[in-house]
Amino acid sequence: MFDTDVLIIGSGPAGLTSAALLSTYGIKNMVITKYGWLSDTPRAHITNQRAMEVLRDLDIEAHAKLYATGQGEMANNVFCYSLAGEEFGRMYSWGNHPSRKADYDLASPCQICDLPQNLLEPVLLEAAASRGSKVRFNAEYISSEQDEDGVTATVRDRLTGEIFTVRARYMIGADGGRSTVANDIGLEMKGEMGLSGSVNIIFDADLTDYVGYRPSVLYWILQPGAEIGGVGAGVIRMVRPWNEWMAIWGYDMAEGQPKLTESDAERIVRNLVGDEKVPIKIKSISFWTVNNMYAADYARGRIFCMGDAVHRHPPLNGLGSNTSIQDAYNLAWKLAMVINGRAGIGLLESYSIERQPVGKQIVERANASALDYPPIFEALGLLAGGDSDAVNAAIAGRKAATEEAKERRKALRSAIWKKNYEFNTHGVELNQRYRSTAALPDGAQPGFERGDAELYYESTTWPGAHLPHAWVERDRKRVSTLDLCGKGRFTLLTGIGGEAWRDAAANVEIELGVPVDVHLIGPAGSDAVDIYGDWAGLSEVEDEGAVLVRPDLFVAWRSRSTDGDETNRLAAAFKQILSLS
Repeated sequence: MFDTDVLIIGSGPAGLTSAALLSTYGIKNMVITKYGWLSDTPRAHITNQRAMEVLRDLDIEAHAKLYATGQGEMANNVFCYSLAGEEFGRMYSWGNHPSRKADYDLASPCQICDLPQNLLEPVLLEAAASRGSKVRFNAEYISSEQDEDGVTATVRDRLTGEIFTVRARYMIGADGGRSTVANDIGLEMKGEMGLSGSVNIIFDADLTDYVGYRPSVLYWILQPGAEIGGVGAGVIRMVRPWNEWMAIWGYDMAEGQPKLTESDAERIVRNLVGDEKVPIKIKSISFWTVNNMYAADYARGRIFCMGDAVHRHPPLNGLGSNTSIQDAYNLAWKLAMVINGRAGIGLLESYSIERQPVGKQIVERANASALDYPPIFEALGLLAGGDSDAVNAAIAGRKAATEEAKERRKALRSAIWKKNYEFNTHGVELNQRYRSTAALPDGAQPGFERGDAELYYESTTWPGAHLPHAWVERDRKRVSTLDLCGKGRFTLLTGIGGEAWRDAAANVEIELGVPVDVHLIGPAGSDAVDIYGDWAGLSEVEDEGAVLVRPDLFVAWRSRSTDGDETNRLAAAFKQILSLS
């Protein structure tokens, strides 16, 4: 007897996205969290295009955008002595440079935005609960046991002290960077925790005079002492423009976590702002540590981990919640297929195989970005040594009309440009290439013609890559190729001459019980009109070929043309993808 099909431990972005997706797919699920409510601080905030695509597939993109700051207002990363002080440099970020904006526009129907975690989570919760997820707060996961048929979790009600059990077919551990679930099931962790410490200070202040002419999410404060911060410098981070903010400042972990009073916090904030008169209201103070750790694999039997439970890193690059949401998107449809009897249990093995390399990459990328700050400090003179007066003199000295100062100015510009690997890593965000039994290779190699796979996204229908976005027209409305797919279903995209694929897809539903949507993309009269001719170039198959898209918008298989055996070939592909053979 099962209480639910999937028990989800944790109510962060990974857990709530899992719940919303599973409920959308008709799978019973329960979320438990030891906390009394959702996140009370805006910890994660950068929300990239891939994450927004998941919200779009859930039909909550428009709702989420009500609480988001748009891409245009994220344009500048500013490096300065303080907000009121000297500016040392500025760079276009998050795809706002004219030479990069087209990359972002062409990659997705969604825009990157700034959506604080405490505003995103209620949107996800509403979607999950309204579609059938059961959510229980103040319920602390204690332990679990799994057997051949399911998982039994022991839970404690933190309000009453009652101990109870929940029986589920599968369990998801989305319980954060100190995951009890990951520890219980013995996931091997690689790396280190607690490399450095920082304090977050949430405050209200009208800083329009200092930021309105250079809108940004992040203002990097570079002054004597700033370089000790856990993120590489002191930071003023926009939470809501231009009145709610987060100040981030480092502390020496060797001396232990400091005991900051409200007046201490205000002193830190005023130092970063550089204005002694602007009214400031301190709202909260919290501490965190920089980690460099990832799991070697994500699952044991019927228990799967995701989010910060398996990839733990500093907030640099803004990859955390985005990767967590993508973890959920990858696993949810697979669980649904297996629970509904449409796939073999082997399909679930592809979750860890596909997502673990992504988690490893983003942990390494975020920590590598921290190493790009010392060259900025050095070029400015922050590493000159001595007291604050000496450092300030070194900072001013870079403006002298000397060869040495000229070289320092060049070094500063070069070091700031290098931060593109933190603030414009479009490829890290979008270039995932899965290699598993759930994506069948066709012999082509997934190369990167633009050379730098971290900076630049390159679309392809290579099986294991994300479906390329192209605008098409359906019922006199412009929609994305991504909008033709998803919703927990497989989709087959073909063109003129590919009508035989409809029969092949119908056969898959009859033979395997797996519904497959089919869309013919082409000239007027097609299911979707290739109005700009973009899909014809992006599809990488002939008009009569076909691209099979998984429910998570990744390409599972493709056929470059037809050969008269479409029915058997498509059925064989599905059997391999769904572990039915």
